[in-house]
Amino acid sequence: MTTATATMTAPQDSPTLDRLATWLLWLFVASLQMSIFAADVLLSLLLVCWVALLVRDRARASAPTFLVPLIAYGAVTLASSAFALEPWTSFQDDKQLVYLLIVPMVFDLARGKRAHTVMDVIVTVAALGAAFAIVQYGLLHFDSLGKRPQGISHHYMTFSGFMMLGICSVLARLVFGERDRMWPALVLPAIIVALFLTLGRGAWVGTSIAVAVIFSLKNFRLMAAIPVVLAVAFALAPDTVTRRMTSVFDLQDPSNRDRVAMLNTGVAMVRAHPLTGVGPNMIEKVYTQYRAPGAVQQTNQHLHNVPMQIAAERGLVALGVFIWFVVRVGGSLLKMFRAGENRVLAATGLASLVAMLAAGMFEYNFGDSEFQMLFFVLITLPFAAIRPDTTVRT
Repeated sequence: MTTATATMTAPQDSPTLDRLATWLLWLFVASLQMSIFAADVLLSLLLVCWVALLVRDRARASAPTFLVPLIAYGAVTLASSAFALEPWTSFQDDKQLVYLLIVPMVFDLARGKRAHTVMDVIVTVAALGAAFAIVQYGLLHFDSLGKRPQGISHHYMTFSGFMMLGICSVLARLVFGERDRMWPALVLPAIIVALFLTLGRGAWVGTSIAVAVIFSLKNFRLMAAIPVVLAVAFALAPDTVTRRMTSVFDLQDPSNRDRVAMLNTGVAMVRAHPLTGVGPNMIEKVYTQYRAPGAVQQTNQHLHNVPMQIAAERGLVALGVFIWFVVRVGGSLLKMFRAGENRVLAATGLASLVAMLAAGMFEYNFGDSEFQMLFFVLITLPFAAIRPDTTVRT
């Protein structure tokens, strides 16, 4: 029996509301890699259940300290929307701020061993998605830039982000775990293959740097294995993948040229609106006004770069708050890891943070709802795991 199967059995003596919250948490986490509609519905139900638990126990919500910069980020976002060219259009995009509640909710509900169960669910669903992506590539002809494997997700870019976070989760357990390594060892090859097949260059870069972080935390000499693994992957990969790999360094590649143009476009937006940006959900509407010479696409929904997107969309103040959030999360996770507290989950959180940032230099993954939700779960789990696992509350 796998760990995932063994640990997902709800305690028989727990109150009904506690059991319901636990099962909703598992279902919500599982749904993140499958359906944004299902995830939103389950999140709504879970939030209601969590609030009911707080009311029942007359307790206050609590969270890791990195929630403070996230709340500040939300406040700056609302201010940016208020000063946008079309405030109502901009405010409609701010509904994503509800996802910030995932942090205190997971912190409260995924305590102790339940944090590891949540991780089991994440890895298991990632493995299922990877297996289906391989089938899509091998049998259903999802084998080109125009038709890429997307697993059980709705979009190949989101799926590549899931595979990136999945590798962070699995590799951290293999490197730092003291037991239950069989399941991660079995699924890691499939997740790696699926990631390569997505042709997501940003996720490739993010994963490579995350792997380097995990190896360096264990033993810096392990870093020597990374170029060897990449060389083997390049030699064994199909032509579609190898051409995509080499395109990273091709300055004439249309997508590369357009990304450079998007950065220049973003700089122009920041210069015109340094404090509050052009407003959330407004990049596409004003893109042509600031479009840089040499841009390939006439317009773009976002700027394919997390820091530039935040600065152009929400202003330099928001970018500063985002950097504060990153520093706070990274520092807290590194301190936890060095103290020997839940090293597997702490390493997973660190790797996920680094992967998000590295891949975010080439895509706006922090604005992808499903990816953001899963990311919030992964960076919160280490802090939840060190809390007492009290199913019956007093």
